[in-house]
Amino acid sequence: MGKLSIDQLRERVRGAVVTPDDESYDEARKVHNAMIDRRPAAVVHCANAGDVMATVDFARENGLDLAVRGGGHSVPGFGTCDGGVVADLSGMRGVRVDAAGRTARAEGGATWGDFNAATYAFGLATTGGIISTTGIGGLTLGGGIGYLARGLGLSCDNLISADVVTADGRLVVASEEENADLFWALRGGGGNFGAVTSFEFRLSPVKDIYGGPMLFELADAPTVLRSFADHIADAPEELGGFPAFQIAPPLPFIPEDRHGDTFALIVACWSGPLDEGERAVGAFRDFAPVVAEQVGPMPYPALNSAFDALVPPGLQHYWKANFVTELTDDVIDAHLRHAPGLPAVNSTVHIYPINGACHRVAPDATAFAYRDASFATVIAGMWPDPAANESATAWVRDYYEATAPHSEEGGYINFMADDDQDRIRTNYKGNYDRLVAVKRAYDPGNLFHLNQNIRP
Repeated sequence: MGKLSIDQLRERVRGAVVTPDDESYDEARKVHNAMIDRRPAAVVHCANAGDVMATVDFARENGLDLAVRGGGHSVPGFGTCDGGVVADLSGMRGVRVDAAGRTARAEGGATWGDFNAATYAFGLATTGGIISTTGIGGLTLGGGIGYLARGLGLSCDNLISADVVTADGRLVVASEEENADLFWALRGGGGNFGAVTSFEFRLSPVKDIYGGPMLFELADAPTVLRSFADHIADAPEELGGFPAFQIAPPLPFIPEDRHGDTFALIVACWSGPLDEGERAVGAFRDFAPVVAEQVGPMPYPALNSAFDALVPPGLQHYWKANFVTELTDDVIDAHLRHAPGLPAVNSTVHIYPINGACHRVAPDATAFAYRDASFATVIAGMWPDPAANESATAWVRDYYEATAPHSEEGGYINFMADDDQDRIRTNYKGNYDRLVAVKRAYDPGNLFHLNQNIRP
């Protein structure tokens, strides 16, 4: 096939093709992390799988970098590139629920807000993220940690099948029955193997939950973290949530004179019978005196979107992460040395429990290898002022370097920064060589390399 021109690409796709000459170009090239400022040669607003196939062909035939954008939340900015082409799936957001079969099929650009709105009507859900504007694609392909993970497993554990555009421009189905090697790799291997145009998920009965945030004094953080780790080790699997560090935003349930103070907190999510929620979540109140809380029954989508306002588009982002098997005194001490330095109200540190159902999947059953880890920690540096980039990035790096010696060698790829490429092998432990083999089979030329890259 000869090289495709931009005009030929426009003829092949239904969605708009935006180039630097177009008025909408600056808006089309934006991603969530304002630290990323790249100028692609074209942004294709894909309307369907055929548009994605044409965009993949265009990038391959012209020897251009190819970025695939779903929700656009990639902290390293993998959803865009300089001089290449962006397959923007954000217009492909349909979700179709099969209530009787307890499944849902969502297009590749859907967010968890889209997904939860569709499934909530039927009293069903699957494990999603913590921010509702996050794309289902990036989260699921990296594993998928969220409030429901202890009871339902990771997002990728609930994936039934995926439609994938491979590097040669074909649309294939990946499932246990078809292209099983690709299906294995998609569940935790990131965007290395193709552009996923739709995901089919298994759903479970979850509608209204009992939960919300509880704030504790920073001085009580050691007790709160130790107590949480002890309690969550064998708590009912319907009990989700996580401990965190956060500067108090100006919210009505927080005393006005404490706005701007740094707190330890627990964000709780009980997805079992609502009448058992007060007792289940109330166990956290025994850890230490609660300064403020907003806890009660609510729709699951309300909790999944509760922190959206703290993470608007246009912040500066720099993150680091590690898996943790045990919250030892040493790692807790490291947290307490660095958490008080949170650079902005948008910044946070979350310590997600990934035991329960996550542990019942073998380490080699999916690409997500850290099935023996108990927690996934993220140091999420987010701040509005570019003038703070140097100091805030240094805070994230110093925090990470203090906690890393007391954590696992690898981390969750969805939380990795653009300078973490040297950690790829350790992030996958014993699954790395098999991932390389799948990469060679489906993308030998490494067209899909704008990711935490598994090189063929």
